[in-house]
Amino acid sequence: MMASSYSAKEEDGHHSVTAGPAVKSKKPDNTAFKQQRLPAWQPILTAGTVLPAFFVIGIIFIPIGIGLLVTSNNIKEFEIDYTGIDINSPCYNCTQYALWNSTTPCKCSVPFTLEQPFESNVFMYYGLSNFYQNHRRYVKSRDDSQLNGDKNSLTSPSKECEPYRTSNNKPIAPCGAIANSMFNDTLELYSRFSSGDKQKIALTKKGIAWWTDKNVKFRNPSGNASNLKEVFQDTTKPLNWQKNVYELDTDPDNNGFINEDFIVWMRTAALPTFRKLYGIIERKDNMSPTLPRGNYSLEVMYHYTVHSFDGRKRMILSTISWMGGKNPFLGIAYITVGSICFFLGVVLLIIHHKYGNRNSSAEIPN
Repeated sequence: MMASSYSAKEEDGHHSVTAGPAVKSKKPDNTAFKQQRLPAWQPILTAGTVLPAFFVIGIIFIPIGIGLLVTSNNIKEFEIDYTGIDINSPCYNCTQYALWNSTTPCKCSVPFTLEQPFESNVFMYYGLSNFYQNHRRYVKSRDDSQLNGDKNSLTSPSKECEPYRTSNNKPIAPCGAIANSMFNDTLELYSRFSSGDKQKIALTKKGIAWWTDKNVKFRNPSGNASNLKEVFQDTTKPLNWQKNVYELDTDPDNNGFINEDFIVWMRTAALPTFRKLYGIIERKDNMSPTLPRGNYSLEVMYHYTVHSFDGRKRMILSTISWMGGKNPFLGIAYITVGSICFFLGVVLLIIHHKYGNRNSSAEIPN
């Protein structure tokens, strides 16, 4: 009878060296991790833990949802469609012969009335419908190196920009389908008086783009910053543009690739119906509203045609709050989730009160 030896080292995964060929063991090391002996906690769901959780979620979510919904409803918003589809629309004639790159645009005036004053800064947006900026080929049709001011990419754009890469044997700047389809309607807001006179409302066009886009992603090529025409002399404008990229603004800090209207357009939208910031109407003083109640008119230089893709164009005036623009979805979602949890808590409480003590009172037969 042979006695077997035992070593503590072997239990810990350390094998003693013996004579003969080494055999590789497939046994995992005797550690807490590999032998699954780590401390673990498994919650036991009982009525005492589940019911309070449902009630707490309901009590917290419902007031938050009400607050978000009230805040969203307090944001004032006015929207006007100026596409000109209807024959009685002031812009109907413009839809008949307007072209993207026309140098003689059609001008139309759309009167409207504000029933309530807009108190704080007013943000003016343009909106498009049925425009799929999220299409894969459309999103890729750009050259970020060119937009960042790279000289080589300026004269030799990326092939992703095809078929808007070159024109008349000259590189297009900025290249690509996104830049080529840039929104180019000119929108001006006027206040109309009973005497028949009207006054133009000042619109701030700077500060509408993201800071990172303006200062990091978009830069003009190095050279004479005061003379961008010289910097872009070996390039040509996109096919649907009326102006060259160095003619977008007279302000050197808002011209070329760093023009904020251009930067806002280049940030593509995720959905086919979207809005983009066009300008800001700043409040002059705290004593009077930014846009008083009254009659106004929207003067449109009609360039951007949308009938080819059955689109619509809108102008939106909106105030904002600490949570951003008008969006009731988040408040409704909080109220819905909170209400469902509270309702489930009540139902489960009734079920527990009615049937929970049956098992404890029932006798187990011998």
